[in-house]
Amino acid sequence: MSGVLAIVAKRIYTSFKPLKVVKALTIYSGRVIYAGTVEKAVKIAVELGGNVVEYPDRVIIPGLIDAHVHLESLGLALNSLDLRKVSSIEELKTLVRSELTGKPGWVFGRGWDQEKFREKRYPTRWDIDSVSGDRPVILVRVCGHMALLNTAAMRELAIDESTSCRVVRDSSGVPNGLVVEEGVEVAMKRFWGSVDDETLEKYLLDSVNHAISYGITALGLTGSSARVTRSLAKLSTEGRLPAKVAAYLTIEAFKTAAELGLRAPASFGRMKIVGVKLFADGSLGARTAYLSEPYEDAVDTRGIKLLSREEIAEISHLARRLGYQVSVHAIGDAAIDEVIEGLRGVGGRSRIEHLSVVRSDQLARLGELGVVGVVQPHFIMTDWWVIKRVGERRASWVYRFRDLSKFIQVALSTDSPVEPIDPWENIYAAVTRGEAEGVELAKYSESQKLDVSEALHYYTYGSAYALKLENELGKLEPGYSADLAVLDRDPLEVDVEELRKTRVLEVFVDGERVYSR
Repeated sequence: MSGVLAIVAKRIYTSFKPLKVVKALTIYSGRVIYAGTVEKAVKIAVELGGNVVEYPDRVIIPGLIDAHVHLESLGLALNSLDLRKVSSIEELKTLVRSELTGKPGWVFGRGWDQEKFREKRYPTRWDIDSVSGDRPVILVRVCGHMALLNTAAMRELAIDESTSCRVVRDSSGVPNGLVVEEGVEVAMKRFWGSVDDETLEKYLLDSVNHAISYGITALGLTGSSARVTRSLAKLSTEGRLPAKVAAYLTIEAFKTAAELGLRAPASFGRMKIVGVKLFADGSLGARTAYLSEPYEDAVDTRGIKLLSREEIAEISHLARRLGYQVSVHAIGDAAIDEVIEGLRGVGGRSRIEHLSVVRSDQLARLGELGVVGVVQPHFIMTDWWVIKRVGERRASWVYRFRDLSKFIQVALSTDSPVEPIDPWENIYAAVTRGEAEGVELAKYSESQKLDVSEALHYYTYGSAYALKLENELGKLEPGYSADLAVLDRDPLEVDVEELRKTRVLEVFVDGERVYSR
């Protein structure tokens, strides 16, 4: 294909806020140079020796941007057991047993949620031992902040009675196979050590190509290890990376980079190192999110504070001096307090991930900081039990996207593989808040619904802003990258139920077709 291309369609949305619509684009050297009438777009392309592509019955939008994903984990999940629909421990055991007849070595699965189990309890290693024998098994909870290891995996990963890294124990003090927070990190780090480079690259490419099939053209990779970062840079410099990736290093990788004096951003083709990811707390599902008051269904705990405000401030000031953007995971309101105080005076454009439980007094303080809130609407569907965790009095604090948008820039993401990377399911959740599905939170938060154009704005410009790339991504106006998705329907004109049926027909990145259904 020539470096010059005119694209003509039934309708092309170049921006969602303000809402702008044209009939045609002209692309030169990977960027939009004209957005307007068919006649002028075609004339420019022809005079420059380019081609014309027509989609007379289709709608085109700017490429969607998922600002918070975990690519290696998504790739692993795509090649492993999907446990999202498991409704009992017995079913969990059946799936593990079936996997044993396949490839040798580790058995990995992700997506279980004890709230769905008929047994109304957490699974234990002894449940899995009964079907797995000496094969090591790791089953990660849907939130990623808890995992179940069988006895063989505990042995392989050197996790035993003497291990202190967030190992859950039974009433007798014996580890029951569940690990949380740093325990999951330790287990997965040792697991990834058994994965060779070629397999890791396959996982990364599988996840990126999976994202592209949904119209996603750029991704924010949060928590990128040194190894994953090297692999992505290699794929990108070899011209094998079909979408754009902005990487936020793990704290370990960042400390190594800081010791070496390596500054950010650092570009490797379509991949950039842009920031560092921190964790202030855990998850609501595992009851490790840090709340200002005890959990409604576990009054003996407020969750876990993983970083203090002083630690956040120290790391953030160092990151700022070296040009790294700070991204902090904070789900509970007490964790958000720590982050607000830790980021005070740091400057720059920091990100806070999730913002799941936000008190009203925190909204203006977040606005004063000028942070970006990277939120995940599909959590509403997955965390259908959230009122049990926080109680009715705090229900209005949960997933308050519209309130947040009045004070800070909001970006939408999925945290995939925590949630499916499908943006149309995510947008549906933002617009409906699970009302038709009977999600209890919906009756407490009618005022927090977004409309479709708002959700698309936060999925395009909002997410570009979160990545500090709002001057080149998130729109289809002159000067912006020619990253776009061709849809089979207009998301602004269909009924809300039709949103979930949206299909992406073709995807372009830098004016190059990278996907065709």
